[in-house]
Amino acid sequence: MSNDKIPMKTNSDTQILKCRDDKSPVYFTTITEPSNSAKPFKLSDKYECGWIPKDECFGSAELRPRIEPWLTALFQSEHLSLLMGSGLSRALHQIADVKDIATMDPAKFTDYNSEINAKAKQSATEAGRDNGNIEDQIRVANELLRGLEILAETDEAIAEKGESLKTELKCALDDFAKSILKDENGLITSNEENLKQAFNYLVSFLMSFASRTGTRDRLQIFTTNYDRFIEAGAELAGLHLLDRFVGSLAPIFRSSRLDVDMHYNPPGIRGEPRYLEGVARFTKLHGSLDWINVGKNIRRIGLPCGAENIEPYLQAPGLTGADALQLMIYPNSAKDRETAAYPYVDLFRDFAAAVCRPNSTIISYGYSFGDEHINRVIEDMLTIPSTHLVVIAHGDPLRRIMQTYKKLGRPAQITLLIGDHLGDFQTLVDNYLPKPAIDRTTFRMVEILNSRWATGQAESQEKKNDSDGGETVV
Repeated sequence: MSNDKIPMKTNSDTQILKCRDDKSPVYFTTITEPSNSAKPFKLSDKYECGWIPKDECFGSAELRPRIEPWLTALFQSEHLSLLMGSGLSRALHQIADVKDIATMDPAKFTDYNSEINAKAKQSATEAGRDNGNIEDQIRVANELLRGLEILAETDEAIAEKGESLKTELKCALDDFAKSILKDENGLITSNEENLKQAFNYLVSFLMSFASRTGTRDRLQIFTTNYDRFIEAGAELAGLHLLDRFVGSLAPIFRSSRLDVDMHYNPPGIRGEPRYLEGVARFTKLHGSLDWINVGKNIRRIGLPCGAENIEPYLQAPGLTGADALQLMIYPNSAKDRETAAYPYVDLFRDFAAAVCRPNSTIISYGYSFGDEHINRVIEDMLTIPSTHLVVIAHGDPLRRIMQTYKKLGRPAQITLLIGDHLGDFQTLVDNYLPKPAIDRTTFRMVEILNSRWATGQAESQEKKNDSDGGETVV
């Protein structure tokens, strides 16, 4: 089956599954009226797979023995990275049954509105989106504001327009921040049982990746989200997150990339510390809602998850003069030069250094592959033959995942798990992710059973030889 037969758009009931034995993705669809609800899928026409029966129905019971061991093996790579996009936040809202989800509708400007929107639409088109959103507008408005500030030195009229644009940009950023807080608040204030279920699944999801032995490199978590759901889930899981921020009251972002880690001293052994389990490195590639640019420093403020308004927390001592313009939430991926500005150059340097190594694996969940600067790093990573990329997504409505798959041209190094079944957060955690624990007891049990099985086989062979006249079979 050649790649040119892969359709570039899939329906909501179409699943894409690609494992290492297949040269290209395998498609299967949901049966309209399944005879057995436990086996709701059937292989699509014109596609075949050696371990999926052609004319028989199948379900998660048939898929799990194939997917779970493969992911378990990948999770124990020397270097493991987890890349998450907005799909994670939407999955948590779906579990918590939150209907009112904030959108990224564009803002309106008094002056230069048509010019800003036209340039924002152009940026969105280059990124593979139909229309520009508020992130595109903020990026364009910032560039325009800088130009007006330069021209304002010789023209008072332009200076007035620059001040007006600055005020409107501040309001747009403030509204954008409120929409992110609204998303957090919608989840935090949801039904108690739904909230508990959502965070239980989030904890299991994170610990499936973070449960690595001390002999392996730390899990590297990367996200393009501005919200703090990952941090909240890590707190509930007891997962220690290591980032570039140093301090307790108002941590400061440090450019020095020290290999800081957490160790413990085992009983009876002195001077030989071991890696503490349940530790991961954490990087928010596009900034965060609680990052503030104060003077020459980037600080993380104590903004509670789900707060109703950010303004009261910008009035704290040490943040004099801080407002929405200082929020580090507005870089957009359409222009790579934005990643060369502080502090994003350090964040993307961390990303490239973490993934572009031999025997490295990236697991992406809810990431639509719309950020070219991230895609380029992944493309560079796949030039190393021992690396692997796993894409888990609920769907591909903008076709960017499949376009990237074809562009990369390395099917042997890519695993695709796409669809409303394979990408469903609860189904993924319940059926396909490895056990969220370092279960040494299970390993020992398997070793004992294998040794007993081998001993039993030897005894049976010996008895058979005795009954056959004492001949030895080699």
